[in-house]
Amino acid sequence: MELRAHEEAETAGVGVSTGFLARKLGVSPTTLRSWDRRYGLGPAVRADGRHRRWAPDDVAMVQEMCRLTAAGLPPAEAARVAKEAARGSGAAAPLLVARAPAGVRIPERSSVTARRPDTPGARPGTPGSRSGTGLPLGDVRQECRGLARAAVRLDALAVQEQLTAAVRTHGLTRAWEEVMVPTLRAVGRKWESSGDRYVEVEHLLSWHVSATLRHVYVSAAGQGRDTVTPPVLLACLPGEMHTLPLEALNAALAERRVPVLTLGGAVPPEALMTAVQRVGPSSVVLWSQTRNTANLPLACHIAATRWGVRGARTRSQVLLSGPGWGRQSGPGLLRPRHLAEALRLIAAPESRDGAGRLARSGAAEA
Repeated sequence: MELRAHEEAETAGVGVSTGFLARKLGVSPTTLRSWDRRYGLGPAVRADGRHRRWAPDDVAMVQEMCRLTAAGLPPAEAARVAKEAARGSGAAAPLLVARAPAGVRIPERSSVTARRPDTPGARPGTPGSRSGTGLPLGDVRQECRGLARAAVRLDALAVQEQLTAAVRTHGLTRAWEEVMVPTLRAVGRKWESSGDRYVEVEHLLSWHVSATLRHVYVSAAGQGRDTVTPPVLLACLPGEMHTLPLEALNAALAERRVPVLTLGGAVPPEALMTAVQRVGPSSVVLWSQTRNTANLPLACHIAATRWGVRGARTRSQVLLSGPGWGRQSGPGLLRPRHLAEALRLIAAPESRDGAGRLARSGAAEA
């Protein structure tokens, strides 16, 4: 975050105002005043004895506070660490630096699994109902709160660090279901209820979630290739552009060494049928986010399509995924409710016995 020339000149003199600092950090002025009152994270000097003017050292301390809370530390502990870092930094820190001073380490503690006594019935790792940013997160893991704070601040590096740490700590499936999805839903609800606000937050978070999922896929796919087993085909139905759930399934299957072919968003019916007949997938996962994109006749047609060599023709297992399907289903169609269940159904032996033994050369026969 860079200051314009006149702002830098102002900083060199008496510092920046609370309003300016709040805008740069993505927090409210009330939050900065609350941190000053509760934890002593305020400006060391006040112009005219009244107005707050934040010097570079003050700003670096508050920036560190933001980074630590985004990492999931409770505010009181984050404030203590930020003040200790400020006292031990010696020279003045650059204004609005993006990362912590060298040598500062986030204390390891069980904040992820802590339980707040003021939240009755909260499960481990789910303190409070809000992230401190106004996002209605509900009963979620502590990581969701830190991820939401980083996203609202538009701190791209912190968002990516949080996502990478979640996958490393919990594994892809749990990170998706317990960290990424709840935060994405909270941002989406805030976007829908506040007009055009938070659109940039939703776009930033979605982009980094997608980047994280694709990184997992690329890393796993580069460790070996199965050229015998037919792939699992993933596609969004015509008109459906919500691809993140399929990207999560794509990455999770790659981790399990299951061949996968992802066609992405809004796949036309003809293209989808052509792909089924060409590759002979063991399973086809059709994603629908909204009811107007759920196409049950198309799903039934895919499920009834037989392919393979004569005398040994088979058909693909079809999974209807996403909230758009509602209660819809049909003969032989499976309806997984979440990522872990989809993985279990795809990995079930009965789902792949017939398809896995067929040569690809016969898959093009309709």
